[in-house]
Amino acid sequence: MPDLDRDGGWLLTLDGTPQSYVDLADPTHLEFEYTRRLGHLADALAPAEQPLDVLHLGGGALTLPRYLAATRPGSRQRVVEVDGPLLELVAEHLPWPGPDPDGAGIAATVGDARAALAELPAGSRDLVIADVFHGSRTPAHLTSVEFVRLAAAVLREGGCYAANLADGPPLAFARAQAATVRAVFPYVCLVAEASVLRGRRYGNVLLAGSTAPLPAAELARLFAGDIFPARLVAEEDLTELVGRTAPVTDADATDSPPPPDGAFSVG
Repeated sequence: MPDLDRDGGWLLTLDGTPQSYVDLADPTHLEFEYTRRLGHLADALAPAEQPLDVLHLGGGALTLPRYLAATRPGSRQRVVEVDGPLLELVAEHLPWPGPDPDGAGIAATVGDARAALAELPAGSRDLVIADVFHGSRTPAHLTSVEFVRLAAAVLREGGCYAANLADGPPLAFARAQAATVRAVFPYVCLVAEASVLRGRRYGNVLLAGSTAPLPAAELARLFAGDIFPARLVAEEDLTELVGRTAPVTDADATDSPPPPDGAFSVG
């Protein structure tokens, strides 16, 4: 659907749920709060305009790939989207810049996120972003320690894994996912709106992990100063949040909890 209040803006919905927003005239415009947080994370990981090798698990309308192509020219990005007809729809109506002969740009393929990870060369990516939802839920096979280890294997030393998730009171899923990422990466942070962290409502939760210290101070400033303010939780505060929650394994993984009725719907 075109955004009548913004020239070039388009909203993609799936079964009545907002899935992606893109601005064809200005790919640096990030409308949704979770995409803004992923954008802030990418901005802080490397010096401005430095190209990155990025793997996007989950494509939607390719909002983040477009953003990185604009802010970090020369980046090599691969998008893996399981929904082939969706990718075809987006390619037809909201086309993106494809790769050039040197591989810079955006290459999109149809496939399962975990299967794609298993096929990639070790140490080949600077950033892996997992933003995969089946309907409104993250599939179970993308929530385990085994899955996060696959993501860690394709990262270069100091690379970053980031996952966009969603949870609500009492944040059992988010705590378990934080424990899972901490089982693989020594440096981890969690980001969410204060009301989500306090267990007052359902909302997006960003988890990031790395083998190198994350720029926590800069990220906290970016998240707090955003038009959708969020809080960064790391180190001792994250340990307190996780408590005794155990990491998730393939043997006990489940889909993320469904949102309450009307949480993300549009009229």
